[in-house]
Amino acid sequence: MEAPHPIEETIAGLASEGALVNARLAELASLSRDDLRVLRAAWPGIAAERRRQIIQRLVELTEDNFELNFDDIFRLAIKDTDPAVRARAIEGLWENEAPSLIDPLVGMLENDDSTEVQGAAATALGKYALLAEHGKLRPQYGPRLMASLLKVFSDRSRPEDVRRRTLEAVAPFSDPAVKDAIGEAFRNGTPRLRVSALFAMGRSCDLDWLPILLHELDSKDAEVRYEAVSALGELGEPEAVASLIRLSADPDTEVRLASFQAMGKIGGPKAKEFLRYSLGSKDPAIRDAARHALDELRATEDPLSLQL
Repeated sequence: MEAPHPIEETIAGLASEGALVNARLAELASLSRDDLRVLRAAWPGIAAERRRQIIQRLVELTEDNFELNFDDIFRLAIKDTDPAVRARAIEGLWENEAPSLIDPLVGMLENDDSTEVQGAAATALGKYALLAEHGKLRPQYGPRLMASLLKVFSDRSRPEDVRRRTLEAVAPFSDPAVKDAIGEAFRNGTPRLRVSALFAMGRSCDLDWLPILLHELDSKDAEVRYEAVSALGELGEPEAVASLIRLSADPDTEVRLASFQAMGKIGGPKAKEFLRYSLGSKDPAIRDAARHALDELRATEDPLSLQL
């Protein structure tokens, strides 16, 4: 195995116009403090387009190999002068649950001049909203986070994509103001905001939304049906299974497959029976969807089991 290159040599290779080599990029994982200091000093001198390429490739590498940790570089890159670099760096930090990232992300959501960065920050903050709601963050973080997300959502001068992401992110908080925001978006929002409201209903885990979600299964819009199906899976209410079985024959492929995934999350005798029956389908996509759903049910019921 080739020995790691000195950090200066690695950086010089990154800054050049040559092809980015994964083996070289992997050398940037888990840098020492001294090496990170060298990279921090050299980073602004790398062309913006090249920085975008580097961060994008690092994100892809972490998705392919969870053992590679580039979080220190992503933390450096969220302060980059280039908005595309900042947005990709936020994506790269998706697995990082450090509370120290909350304030920087809130600052980017509220003040960054890039819509793309604001949206990426909102999506990333959704992870912390879930942690706060489950009591996995110190109490002081939750109110600050919820207030920021609701403030941005309520600001109608903000781009719709940013408002959508903040609504989806704030949904886990079981607070009347959040419920009001979801309801308002569904009743009076644009078609895109209504879709995000359906997504937020699922993330809220609030069964009060069940009638609306069941009703939206009959929408003429396939995207609406898809989000309603997915949200029902998140709510986990067995009452929805009969409707999901009906949607397994939906004319839209994504809706059909989502119905199987939702049944895998909900479980229960009726869902299991239908999923097992679907293993005999002539459609290989349906068979695969049923198999994956049964695997999820099995993992939920018996994490140590390896076979149905």
